[in-house]
Amino acid sequence: MKIQDTLSNSEQVLDISKKVKIYLCGVTVYDESHIGHARTIIVFDVLRKYLEKKGVEIEFIQNFTDVDDKIINRAQKENTTAAMISTRYIENYFKDFDGLNVKRATNYPKATEHIEDIIKFIEKLIEKQVAYTTKNGVYFSISKFPEYGKLSKKKIDELQSGARIEVDESKKDPLDFAVWKFSDVEPVWDSPWGEGRPGWHIECSAMSIKYLGENFDIHGGGRDLIFPHHENEIAQSESCTGVSFAKIWMHVGMVTINGEKMSKSLGNIKSIKHVLENWGPNIIRLFCLSGHYSKPIDYSDELLKENLTKWRQAETCYYELIHVISENHEEINPVIEKISIEFDSALDSDFNTHLALSAFFQLVKEANRLVADEKLGKEDAKIIKTEFERMMEILGLIIPKITEKEKQEIDDLIKNREKFRKEKQFEDADKIREKLNEMNIELIDHKGKTIWMKKENIKAEN
Repeated sequence: MKIQDTLSNSEQVLDISKKVKIYLCGVTVYDESHIGHARTIIVFDVLRKYLEKKGVEIEFIQNFTDVDDKIINRAQKENTTAAMISTRYIENYFKDFDGLNVKRATNYPKATEHIEDIIKFIEKLIEKQVAYTTKNGVYFSISKFPEYGKLSKKKIDELQSGARIEVDESKKDPLDFAVWKFSDVEPVWDSPWGEGRPGWHIECSAMSIKYLGENFDIHGGGRDLIFPHHENEIAQSESCTGVSFAKIWMHVGMVTINGEKMSKSLGNIKSIKHVLENWGPNIIRLFCLSGHYSKPIDYSDELLKENLTKWRQAETCYYELIHVISENHEEINPVIEKISIEFDSALDSDFNTHLALSAFFQLVKEANRLVADEKLGKEDAKIIKTEFERMMEILGLIIPKITEKEKQEIDDLIKNREKFRKEKQFEDADKIREKLNEMNIELIDHKGKTIWMKKENIKAEN
């Protein structure tokens, strides 16, 4: 499997002969998670599910930044504590992403639970004379790391000439960044240099190395984190350990709204709670996977409606497959095998979920075509259903489940409807169809039989 590495700007081979270790920069928990967060996390969720389906063991670490100026400002505004704010939004995070069918990480380390690790990390940086103390905190000296800018491809002299005037004039260089900030505003911790709290970048270095080691397989996040966050992580981590930090840097493109960047000032941020309530998890996942992960993607109702249309075809396909009773037989193995290879090849080649989705919907189209031509038999349906379910599992898509009790109730209603139709009691038959519609059950009339499917209830469609 090959993945585009931001650092080398080339495709790198991911070694899947052993356990794969992945660190994903998580959210700063001061507000609701939004569709931009969803895209990054869903992309990595599918990567993980694909590798696990191949039998690869995965160690997946995703942090929570639970100490930050934004959290403290929010707490002051609401007259509460930073801990209360971060706890609230961590709880909301899990509701959102469980709702999006995202598999939970192996571990979710929090910055506040790793202060000792962070302090030890900073001590090593000071010991190696790449960090220094000022009146406002401890700073990393970028001049001590000659490769600074190698991830973002930014040149230090250009960054310096464009740097804004810093509050801390005692810094040796305007680009030097804080690894420890002195403060008397809660939350604060004691340190060898003074009371305060860690800088943003240091927490990810300390926690990723603690859980995954000094050189792990993939470090991921949104493209907006390349500079300065990931650039600074590389500088301080490699200065501390003396070895290269991550083998592959994988960055996910931004989500724009009608061509504009999401921002509070524009009032165009789409929270996960909002999009889940209106579109449901499957449509959101299809949207987030519909373009190449590294490129921006534009959120619009039109694109979501397109994905809804495709999802309805997938639902129809699934229910057609489980209702097949015919003994017909077509030589479908070569076609299904070809589609399956296309799906895997797309993901193996820089994780192209756009092409993988094309293969998935080709499978759906092929199954629906065989049904329409009345050529699909039970044995062929089993073959297609196995591959359909494998792809669905990797993509994290879920057909709503039906209990045996519900199934029996639906079957009885359909039998009664058929009886009323034969007796030409069409009004009574229509009433049953209306009741089934209320249950999100759609009837599909075939020659000589009627099958049913349970449609996912999409609020935006109603």
